[in-house]
Amino acid sequence: MSAIDRLRGGDGMFSLSRSRKELVEGILFSLPYLLIFGVFLLYPLVMGGYMSLFEWNAIFPSRSEFIGLGNYSHLLSDPQFWNALFNTLYFTLLTVPSIVVVGLGLALGVNRDIRGRGVLRAIFFSPYILTVSVAAVVWTNLYSTQYGVINHYLGMIMSNPPQWLQSYFWAMPSIAITTVWWLVGFSFVILLAARQSVPEYLYEAARLDGAGSWRMFRDVTVPQMRHAIFFVVVINVIWAFQVYGQPYVMTSGGPGQTTETLVMYLYQAAFNQRNFGYAATIGYVLTAILVVVSILNYYLLGGDNE
Repeated sequence: MSAIDRLRGGDGMFSLSRSRKELVEGILFSLPYLLIFGVFLLYPLVMGGYMSLFEWNAIFPSRSEFIGLGNYSHLLSDPQFWNALFNTLYFTLLTVPSIVVVGLGLALGVNRDIRGRGVLRAIFFSPYILTVSVAAVVWTNLYSTQYGVINHYLGMIMSNPPQWLQSYFWAMPSIAITTVWWLVGFSFVILLAARQSVPEYLYEAARLDGAGSWRMFRDVTVPQMRHAIFFVVVINVIWAFQVYGQPYVMTSGGPGQTTETLVMYLYQAAFNQRNFGYAATIGYVLTAILVVVSILNYYLLGGDNE
């Protein structure tokens, strides 16, 4: 008897019908997600790529002029785009390492057997529940040169405190400090959960081998938390490249476009200049950058090196 005949007979037919039922059930359970993915992610992605090839007419799309790669060519010679890209990279370099290091430090500190750990966890996480506008307004008031608390106390030890948000040098670092304070709670929770999942017997074995605190951190904690650290890095890089609310509320891209980011420039191109095709091009380039950065992060941090 052939394999097909055995499949058609008795138990084989039952297995075949059950597998079909499971397949149908799987498709039905996936439909809501597939519908949301198609409408809100896949369609905008395809439509954005299509728009980037046109000088897009938002009122009469059929009258849009096809220009091929003209928007991409213009992008390469656009000094405002390069300025926005540099500002975004600068913001990313300021915030992502700081969030990872501070979040990891808080997670390791709270994981110790100390009193008030629950209160500390709530305090460290609480800024993350604020909206971007609230966090930005709070820190704008703190940075104020007229009534801000920071300059009030700095004025006691220096005659000329920095004009934080009006300074070409300090504006972006000031926004970065605000962002670290606001977002570190998320990374703190992820890294704390990862640290608590590390088996304690690994530390006991390291102590028996005479390892100190630094060696246990380097050889046990970091390797065991590598995937969580990778996740935190990638998520924060994506957030950093998409930054919009903090510089918009705190500086409006100033002074002198020193805090204008890629997403701010995209918004300006789309809704101020009504150049939707060019804005779609900026969005596609931003997406390509995030894909490349995520791949690099995977090979540097997330890949299995065993």
